[in-house]
Amino acid sequence: MKSSYHTLPLIGLLPCPKFFGVKNPLCGVLENRLIHHCLDIISQPLKEASSRGALMSDSLGRIRHCFTPMGTYIVDTPEAAVVAGVGGKTSHLTLASHKRFGDSFRHPTRLATLTLSQIEDLSEEIDPWDLKSFAKEAQTHFRLNGVHLPFWRDWTLPDGTIAEPCQFLTPEPLHHWHKQFWDHDAKWCIRAVRSAEIDLRFSLLQPCVGFRHFKAGISSLKQVTGRDHRNVQRYIVPIIADAISKEFLLCIRALSDFRYLAQSRSIDTQTLTEISSALTLFHQNKQAILDANARVGKGNKPLKHFFIPKLELLHSVVMSIRWSGPPIQWSADSTECAHIDVIKVPSENTNNGQYGPQICRHLDRDEKRRLFDLATAIHEAGGDLESIIYNTTGGQWDDDGDPLDGELNEDWIAELDTVARVCGPSRQAVDLFAAADALVARTLAEGPTSVPQPLRTFSTPWAAFHFNRRPDIPRISVDALAEKCNLPDLRPALLDFFCQDLRNTSVHQIGGR
Repeated sequence: MKSSYHTLPLIGLLPCPKFFGVKNPLCGVLENRLIHHCLDIISQPLKEASSRGALMSDSLGRIRHCFTPMGTYIVDTPEAAVVAGVGGKTSHLTLASHKRFGDSFRHPTRLATLTLSQIEDLSEEIDPWDLKSFAKEAQTHFRLNGVHLPFWRDWTLPDGTIAEPCQFLTPEPLHHWHKQFWDHDAKWCIRAVRSAEIDLRFSLLQPCVGFRHFKAGISSLKQVTGRDHRNVQRYIVPIIADAISKEFLLCIRALSDFRYLAQSRSIDTQTLTEISSALTLFHQNKQAILDANARVGKGNKPLKHFFIPKLELLHSVVMSIRWSGPPIQWSADSTECAHIDVIKVPSENTNNGQYGPQICRHLDRDEKRRLFDLATAIHEAGGDLESIIYNTTGGQWDDDGDPLDGELNEDWIAELDTVARVCGPSRQAVDLFAAADALVARTLAEGPTSVPQPLRTFSTPWAAFHFNRRPDIPRISVDALAEKCNLPDLRPALLDFFCQDLRNTSVHQIGGR
């Protein structure tokens, strides 16, 4: 499956049933059992291929005897608990309960054999369809969710190895890291720095192309997306640097380092060591967050613990990377974005009736338009398609199907990437260092009057600056600006600037209002 092919086939639909005559807690048990039963049906061909193998063709058309072990199951934290068969306030990867989520070490791994043996022992004592008794005993004694037939129970390899939830339930960057940052890290910072102060600091940041500018701050944001979570993470450490204690800052920076390192596309042993060190640094200084009363519960009551499920999951990231590779390949970004491209955007072009046929018609026309753009791009390039792609002149190929002369024309292929042209930035980044050096060179060569003064683009050996011609803040009085930015000495500073720094009228000309 490649998202660049714009192909997202629907494998199955999980029902959303309503149960009558059953009390609310037991409805959840029935829903969980129904999900596992549906997944059991859908994955049955894969289970057979995993245990006995199946003949499949590879990308070159050659038939191979293949096996399909359970690689990964991409879900958020509550869904992962349902898949693993554990109850609420329990880790689906380890044996830790909710009161141990804040520990600085990883608890023993929850193996599939342990979960299945607990279900088997309980089923021998209580009928699994005696829902009330079975669910109560499962939660009380084993902290299970009442599912008696997990769909992965018979997903085995030829050697009898069972699929392990602690392995195929891989970290999901979008929900486990970025959502965790917004739900916890950002709230800690807002609480410690105060909402008015942190909003002011975000509003005073210089807008940059390619970065979102939070002109109204972040404390009152509504319907925040995963992209917004990432944008706030870029700024949060320098924003709070001088407003909190050193230990508090180390905690936020350590978690940020952890996320950025774990998102690497290529992770080696050194990177794994740095990831573990970042998590250790957080646990060594996390008391500063509680001392600042930054972690609060209902009614803004300060909490003195870290009973956070996603915090406990961080202990299993390194182990998961050793098992299944970089977590960035298991992100839900592609499927979450598909909700927008495949459902939300097409539905906006309907008449609010018969959504299904109209959405399909919209997607069909969108695909035809995309293919038409590709065909016209090839036609405009001219010549034979194979010659264009491989920079060949005569279209000569050897016995293996490779071009005899020329290499892959990556520049031309990039031009055909309509996704990059639509979703990428519309403006190219400007080298402000080079622009500042050019202005200085022109000033020295042709004199101060050759360029507008004072310069809006200038640089130091370490940083380059470019001031807007028009300020982002609307027309505002000096006193109002001083109050907004908490600069009580703004008016006398401006007076000193006009009276002293601008006396050299040969360089600075001031006129008009």
